Amino acid sequence: MKYETVIGLEVHAQMLTETKIFCGCSTKFGAGPNTQSCQICIGMPGVLPVLNKKALEFAVKTGLAVNCAISRYSRFARKNYFYPDLPKGYQISQFELPICEHGHLDIVLDGAVKRIGITRIHMEEDAGKNIHESASGGNYSFVDLNRAGVPLMEIVSEPDMSSPQEAVEYMKKLRNILRYLGVCDGNMEQGSLRCDANVSLRPDGRKELGTKVEIKNINSFKFVEKALDYEIMRQLKILEDGGRIIQETRLWDSVRNVTESMRGKEEAHDYRYFPEPDLVPMTVDQTWIHDIQSSLPELPDKRKERFVSAFGIPEQDADLMISEKSVADWFEEAVNLGGQPKDVSNWIKGDLMKLLNEEGKTFDECLFRPSGLVGMLKLIDNGTISGKIAKTVFEEIFRTGKDAEVIVREKGLVQITDTGAIEKAVDDIIAANPQEVDRYKAGEEKLIGFLVGQVMKTTKGKANPPMVNELLKRKLSG
Repeated sequence: MKYETVIGLEVHAQMLTETKIFCGCSTKFGAGPNTQSCQICIGMPGVLPVLNKKALEFAVKTGLAVNCAISRYSRFARKNYFYPDLPKGYQISQFELPICEHGHLDIVLDGAVKRIGITRIHMEEDAGKNIHESASGGNYSFVDLNRAGVPLMEIVSEPDMSSPQEAVEYMKKLRNILRYLGVCDGNMEQGSLRCDANVSLRPDGRKELGTKVEIKNINSFKFVEKALDYEIMRQLKILEDGGRIIQETRLWDSVRNVTESMRGKEEAHDYRYFPEPDLVPMTVDQTWIHDIQSSLPELPDKRKERFVSAFGIPEQDADLMISEKSVADWFEEAVNLGGQPKDVSNWIKGDLMKLLNEEGKTFDECLFRPSGLVGMLKLIDNGTISGKIAKTVFEEIFRTGKDAEVIVREKGLVQITDTGAIEKAVDDIIAANPQEVDRYKAGEEKLIGFLVGQVMKTTKGKANPPMVNELLKRKLSG
């Protein structure tokens, strides 16, 4: 029997507010344990939460960006469960009346467009963090409540994905949108973006879903794909052996590359949801929603369309240019400063991204600014430097942030355009390579490239390549 994979993702995105969702404590990452907590964070009796309006704005903004309907009336609920990092014994979340519902986003995989439904987006507070350590033979556990109360959006998809690759593409697309909006930094290593994946198998052609298994807290695209790959194969083997899938929650072990059982899967009634009595329901004004809609930035898909139509770059280049907002901004600034769009995209996707990857830097951290690239391109266009010399200049701009003209002057990299000097270099190479010259004259025209390379080598890349080509061909034909 053949089986179809069904995947849905619950993505948790930490909102980029300065303070927590129900109190004034800082959300800054990296502070000392329990230094960013208060009576509300630690669940002291008698304290009252107050909703952070910026968190509500970010949730509405995200909902609009992924085509959701914004609920005019929404409220919070208590989700009751006990865990050491949840000091109140419940989590303030949303249940039957979320802020956003019925959205979608489109992904592209292998040239095919697929629409992934978004069931809902709701707001909730994060829990703290348990830290388990073993030292000197003893077992110790600590609780850090800095993260308790940090505002989250939970973005719940429909079970519309049918492969790990689609799930990764969906999550990448969603992360990019969140970063364009400025509502989440998408830092998966720090836990700002993580997901729970629900996966099941069903016989081909059957509409009824199979038994669902949830994989909790996956914090990288690579692990999403690997965890789903493993879980699909695990379930497939059980079904093919005549077994039955158990509904449960599992964890991904990234060291052993396996999923492991964590607990039996809870149902909604296990959490005993009921309306949060300490927070009034929210009535969202339509005018405010319209104002947020008007303030939305140009999102990745629209920006890609504009880059292709206005700048004439290929779709493949445009995909790379809009892959991060910082990349798109860098590219557009360079074009607006006078750089030819295709030239700019070529240098970005080639040399610049290579150097950034080697040094583990982002575009925001880079000393190389768009004006530096445009200045270098102008030196190529006016013949001051060759394309070969430009590689050296480019790396120096990247390392130092200096202007191209300054680097060319300091390092004496001006291109040789003096006909006499180039002619002498050409004559020397012809004299030094009689066999190659004879083969060229006998019809091996591709050897012109070798001879040009030799001239460029002797002139340390400074000779004007078109002049070298022209002189070589004229002398060899004579």
